Amino acid sequence: MKSGRRGANRVTLADVARHAGVSAITVSRVVNQFEGVTDALRAKVEASIQALGYIPNRSASNLASSRSRVIGVLIPSLSNVVFNEVLSGIYKVAGPAGYQVLLADTHYSPLEEERSLRTILGQNPEGLIITGGDQTDAARQLLASVDLPIVQIMERLDTPLDMNVGFSHFEAAKAVVETLLSRHYRRIGFLGARMDPRSCQRLEGYREVLQQHGLLDERRVVTTPQPSSVGRGGELFRSLMGQCGGDLDAVFCCNDDLALGVLFACQKMHLSVPEQIGVCGFNDIEMAAQVMPGLSSVQVGRYEMGERAMKMIFARLNGELLESPYVDTGFKVVQRGSTRSGSTATLEE
Repeated sequence: MKSGRRGANRVTLADVARHAGVSAITVSRVVNQFEGVTDALRAKVEASIQALGYIPNRSASNLASSRSRVIGVLIPSLSNVVFNEVLSGIYKVAGPAGYQVLLADTHYSPLEEERSLRTILGQNPEGLIITGGDQTDAARQLLASVDLPIVQIMERLDTPLDMNVGFSHFEAAKAVVETLLSRHYRRIGFLGARMDPRSCQRLEGYREVLQQHGLLDERRVVTTPQPSSVGRGGELFRSLMGQCGGDLDAVFCCNDDLALGVLFACQKMHLSVPEQIGVCGFNDIEMAAQVMPGLSSVQVGRYEMGERAMKMIFARLNGELLESPYVDTGFKVVQRGSTRSGSTATLEE
């Protein structure tokens, strides 16, 4: 009769040690990627692990060593392509170091972020990577009470909780509008969706530059709390055209999804891009360079943000001193065919 005891036939660390002809301590060192094991011995143990199908008991290891080898990562959306490159940068550093990434999708909700944070902290992570600075008061108090490295990413924060990797969305938006003005666009509109803190910072940058030039007209601003999509970009553009009576010669969209929707809507409305309407997006996703005309956009170092955040956490865990708790990953306005050519932005055909 089969035993009803869960895990009765599970391969143990002692089984691996007997199979490899080494001590249990040696197997533990290999499993936990500690130094002090020769390459030949490590290969021998790994071969036994593979042959026996051994799965390390991480819970027991955590209790014994007080190290989880887990990094908690909280991002607003797993379906948003923008965060894919950020995660790639995180995994590139975490994986080879033997760390697992515990990932949470917060759905752009500070309350959901707070709930996810409590769950992740219950797993005893060695570090946290959090998107932005829009935490609830309860979440901030919780983060202030834990003794572990924390990196907030994706935007420049004046008062980060610990460390910060990102760039100024406000300054990036200002650069976009200045670039459009240099191409002789004057009646510039803005389209925004979701309107998370970073999108709001882009809107404020847009407003500041046009206000300085005496060109700000709030009839040319249309936003929605609804999620972004290509289809929604077309809808918002038609609303914008109606709201300002067609008095428009360029549109700055808070992301590329909306901007692509504007491009397609212009084609349906027989509006010439970039002559009659200039279009610029934000994030420079892969599709931006593939459409006709190519979409002008803002290129940001998403992969670098994830990579640098992980390296900062490991530096802190290793007791290293950082030159600065903030890393500015910068941005670049990329000019393509959807806006008139000029000399003040990077030109990419």
